[in-house]
Amino acid sequence: MKLLSVTIPCYNSHEYMEHAIDSVLAGGDDVEILIVDDGSSDNTLEIAKRYEEKYPNIVRAIHKENGGHGSAVNTGIANAKGLYFKVLDSDDWFDKKSLLKVLDFLRKIVTDSISLDMLICNYVYEKPSAHKRKAINYFGAIPRDKFITWSDVKHFRMSQNLLMHSIIYKTKLLHECKLKLPEHTFYVDNIYAFTPLPYVKKMYYLNVNLYRYFIGRDDQSVNEAVMTKRIDQQIKVTKLMIDSHDLTKIKNRKLRNYMIKYLSMMMIVSSALLVNEGSSESLAKRKDLWQYLKYSNKKIYYIITHTKFGLPLQFKSKSGRKIIIWGYHFFNRIYGFN
Repeated sequence: MKLLSVTIPCYNSHEYMEHAIDSVLAGGDDVEILIVDDGSSDNTLEIAKRYEEKYPNIVRAIHKENGGHGSAVNTGIANAKGLYFKVLDSDDWFDKKSLLKVLDFLRKIVTDSISLDMLICNYVYEKPSAHKRKAINYFGAIPRDKFITWSDVKHFRMSQNLLMHSIIYKTKLLHECKLKLPEHTFYVDNIYAFTPLPYVKKMYYLNVNLYRYFIGRDDQSVNEAVMTKRIDQQIKVTKLMIDSHDLTKIKNRKLRNYMIKYLSMMMIVSSALLVNEGSSESLAKRKDLWQYLKYSNKKIYYIITHTKFGLPLQFKSKSGRKIIIWGYHFFNRIYGFN
């Protein structure tokens, strides 16, 4: 059985997908690469099939009708045969030396019959246009190089949220929690990094810079202008996260606090983008989003609105909205949201 299944969702990715695929091939026969062509109109499928023909024991080319990033990830989960599962977007790549260290670690825990639900690694923002490279690690938040539970974690800084880039799940866990991402929707990686967490009992933080996250394309989903244009999808994802769990019923305090903090971030980003756009329609959407949280879970609404970040988001005056916009851009410069 393969140690690691890596799903590469591809939509019209012919210009850069080979870099992503080649970076995973460094793992050899320990990896399974699922190239999911999400109804592309270019020669993405032909490239995927060429890799499948050349590496029949490693690569599988899967064609499906267009359903968006979440649909492609769902397809990968449904077809994965590896013990562990990782998503690699087609414009990103793995550091090859780090990948080999990850596989060595997974091989050891399988050999020693050690149970592990989630492996956490660092990721690196790669922004060539600005000559920037920034590694995101979990120092101080998660003990390194030891098997832990949620009770062992510490304080996560705002820049240390667990993202799709940093997470490797046990494939069986994704099946057990019945994770299904919405179709034709951007920003579903937040659901992926949020909804399965209560099912994670044992985890491990391996201090390697595995995932290289390319950022800076004009059409990229995290570009601020694009995020504003797609704000309805951001709101949809945030509401699905609100609905996914009653966070007040999560017994482990540290996990509960982390998930509330993550949801707070989603509310902050959505609210700031809506205020920044500034139209009466956007301000109405902001009000609706907070009302949705309030009526879904009053306790969580109260907690979030009484944090140092949540309280200013309630400002309704023009000066208050300026503070929200300033705060968003300030943290964006520090943490590199886009």
